[in-house]
Amino acid sequence: MITRRELLAAAALTMTGADAMPDGFVRLESGRFTLGGKPYRFAGTNLWYGAYLGAEGPTGDRARLKHELDLLKSLGVTNLRVLGASELSPLKNSLRPAFRDSSSSYNEDLLGGLDFLLAEMAERNMKAVVFLNNFWEWSGGMVTYLYWVNGGHYIDLGDPAHPWPEFADFSAQFYANEKANALYREYATALLRRTNTISGRAYRNDPTIMAWELANEPRAGGNADRAPYDAFYAWVSKTADFIKTLAPNHLVTTGSEGLKGCLESEECVLRAHAAPNIDYMTFHIWPLNWSWINPSNMEGGFPSCATKTKDYIAAHAQMAVQLKKPAVIEEFGFPRNGGLYAPGVSAAYRDQYYSLVFEAVENSARTGGPLAGSNFWAWGGLGRAQHDDFLMRSGETGYAGDPPQEPQGRNSVFDSDTTTIAIIRKHAAVLKHLHSRS
Repeated sequence: MITRRELLAAAALTMTGADAMPDGFVRLESGRFTLGGKPYRFAGTNLWYGAYLGAEGPTGDRARLKHELDLLKSLGVTNLRVLGASELSPLKNSLRPAFRDSSSSYNEDLLGGLDFLLAEMAERNMKAVVFLNNFWEWSGGMVTYLYWVNGGHYIDLGDPAHPWPEFADFSAQFYANEKANALYREYATALLRRTNTISGRAYRNDPTIMAWELANEPRAGGNADRAPYDAFYAWVSKTADFIKTLAPNHLVTTGSEGLKGCLESEECVLRAHAAPNIDYMTFHIWPLNWSWINPSNMEGGFPSCATKTKDYIAAHAQMAVQLKKPAVIEEFGFPRNGGLYAPGVSAAYRDQYYSLVFEAVENSARTGGPLAGSNFWAWGGLGRAQHDDFLMRSGETGYAGDPPQEPQGRNSVFDSDTTTIAIIRKHAAVLKHLHSRS
């Protein structure tokens, strides 16, 4: 439970800045995003590793980060979803180094990397969506917070001794664990109170940040019959209240996959996103992970996959209309032909899939619908897998777009993917044209 003392401290913090929202922030007005008095719709991507590249220490490559941002800007990509927290973890596939361990001493090198990323994005008029936790293991996340407070117990995703959905059920214990949440809120408070060492601007007053996300893909649980729905709803609402008190100029959202993150329950999606300080709906689309496509038979399976995707988008758009809030497709990915990973392998079916998703966003923009934008997963840019097995080793810095538990290149868009890049550029141009007419 969030304490009264924490809320009062957060409220006192906001009083140190101007009460009125300054210019440059993405706002929520009449159920739509606006920026500079006009509707805000965007072409975006996931660049989760941006702060890692921005660090001055061994994880960093600031020259590469600048180049990646320049490339994205040239395509018309103006919205980046980035990692703002990671936890030093015993989980085998988790990132190293991490933003924090179990102490209250945080990794200044990575925080400085986030400073650098935001400062460089500001120079390019980009907006950031920053997620603060993770249901999954790859950045430490909820299981690591539980491990820190429960005497050292954890479950590794994929451990044969703990078959699915044991990992998800374990991770969902986070919502009701006050000790774990107190550590999470302490970090969130420190981050939102931070002043950027590059720009000199307080995070809470930085219009480069569009939104804070409670977590990456916070699921209600792993099994519909025993999911802790009430604890999940309470956590979403109270944590959103807490973050909004710290950062009243910024939007707040869940980071949810939508129906797949709610065990196919529409009621769960609606209740989670109906929380007063959840400003917009998020949902993700993962055809490979959800067995909507078989890489060995893409030709035969693509029509069915396309239909399921259109239906999934339509269902969430309708829920957003019901909520009177915008919706963002903030993760979607698709494998290369044959499920291969190397740059140069055809991405023809991926191109078709991207076009399908982008068309839904464009049609929503044309008709005044709720879909405000999308962030494809993920921008790999100049990154490449470092090994023949395409697996990322602990502490490596190649950053090819996919997180460390997945083969590097599975969903990555590289700078050499000319056909996909052309589709992204065209989509961004369409949205820009629609924006200019509004």
